[in-house]
Amino acid sequence: MPPATATAPALSADSPSQRALSAATAALVVAVACIAMFLPPLLDRTLDSVWRTVLVGVTLGVAVLLHWAFLGIAARHLGRSVLGWVALSLLLFPVGSAAALMLLGWFHSAEAGGGDTGTAAA
Repeated sequence: MPPATATAPALSADSPSQRALSAATAALVVAVACIAMFLPPLLDRTLDSVWRTVLVGVTLGVAVLLHWAFLGIAARHLGRSVLGWVALSLLLFPVGSAAALMLLGWFHSAEAGGGDTGTAAA
């Protein structure tokens, strides 16, 4: 029988913070896809139909709101400032949103690994 070790419980891949980060990422991907519908290669096709324009606009709004909500949930589960992370995402959207997701994912990995992931192994 292996000896018992006193280690902190690692965050699982199915932890609430990981699920919130995954949902925030999916919502951001949908939002960026909706933004792409209003860029020149797809703009004419999007504006051909009023219904399509409204559908893409509503989808964009819902996706952005869900992204911010799930980002805040992930920050809360990781013990970070919800207001700070959502403000970063809001003020610098969409680049700030991607940066917030990467940083929160990095913090999640650091907590799951129990150490600093920013240092190189010697």
